[in-house]
Amino acid sequence: MDSEKGRNQARYALTLLLAVNLLNYIDRQALYAVFPLIKSDLNLSDTALGLLGSAFMLCYMLAAPLFGRLGDRMNRARLAAGGLALWSLATMLSGMASSYRMLLAARALVGVGEASYGTVSPGLVADFFPRERRGRMMSLFFLAIPVGSAMGYILGGQLGQAFGWQRAFLLVGLPGLILAVPLFSLSDPRTTRMGPASPLPRERILPELFRFMTNRSYINATLSMAAMTFALGGLAQWAPSFLQRSFGLEVARGNTIFGMITVVAGILGTLAGGWLGDRLQRRTPVGYLQVSAAGFLLGAPMMVLALTTSNLTLCLAAIFAAELFLFLNTGPLNTVLVNVVVPGRRAMGFAINIFAIHALGDAISPAIIGILSDRWGLSASLLITPLAVLVAAGFALLGCRYVAEDQRMADG
Repeated sequence: MDSEKGRNQARYALTLLLAVNLLNYIDRQALYAVFPLIKSDLNLSDTALGLLGSAFMLCYMLAAPLFGRLGDRMNRARLAAGGLALWSLATMLSGMASSYRMLLAARALVGVGEASYGTVSPGLVADFFPRERRGRMMSLFFLAIPVGSAMGYILGGQLGQAFGWQRAFLLVGLPGLILAVPLFSLSDPRTTRMGPASPLPRERILPELFRFMTNRSYINATLSMAAMTFALGGLAQWAPSFLQRSFGLEVARGNTIFGMITVVAGILGTLAGGWLGDRLQRRTPVGYLQVSAAGFLLGAPMMVLALTTSNLTLCLAAIFAAELFLFLNTGPLNTVLVNVVVPGRRAMGFAINIFAIHALGDAISPAIIGILSDRWGLSASLLITPLAVLVAAGFALLGCRYVAEDQRMADG
């Protein structure tokens, strides 16, 4: 899009998709912010709490392949708008839950709605911008992870403590219904440029899966993200409870502190990762993967320090450093996925990626940590997360061997 009209349309699309992605992570993390309130109100074990997060992720990853197939064959903006409306309504239903089973069902439905958006939105963003700008644009889009997560912790904690966890869900779910309208009207650049027949021919699911399995840099990037998601998903769910139990911080204060650390470290890390990745990628085809691996290797020891120190100030400083380094990978790894998959298969590519990273990552890590916490204590159980980050670094470095060849194949 070289014209001024095209550039304005791309900026508008990025702004709208970023705003929706913020709501995505606000709705997702608000649950974890009110964990202590739900635990007390419904008299739950840590295992039952962990299953609330796992139920969301299980439905999220199971629904992703379906929406991936749809996203390669229909208007992605309208598909994303439907998902936004669904998860917003489900978040509000969480606020109406009067029992654990009702809350579990509502959180599972949130996962279905978010799967629709998560599979199509990265490819939609990428198609508005040329390859040489994608690293920075994807980093801007994925700023929603730290910013939205932080807002979810802060809003969930403050609203939950002031009005109760049920009203907190009602309030954070409402804005999504409003943004669903402009998102439904957003143009899809794939259909605008090429017409509705542009997607690649329909292919059976097993051959299509095999095609992705033979893409070695795609597989390594996905496995790296899965290990990272295992670690960060577990920490995201249990960090507020860790601060409360280890240092006696009340719900609102603990979530506010953790949220502010996440938003500052996340913005700096995500923007720095996009800038460093684009800069290094101009020199070498493995630039994005090298930035990601470096962030993992620097972040793991900071995580260990945060989980083992008895000094609150040192713990918070280590959390900040760990998040800063870990968020370096956000834009680069997602850009690798875009660059090594042909345009007509990107929605399915992200769908398979979503399924894999959550099946191996945060669909299981919150429950595993909850089970270990009931036996060993929360601080000790969380030490499995820096080990997962080191595994993520290994897969990122392994992918460096194949990414140049796979990118040439995707370019045709």
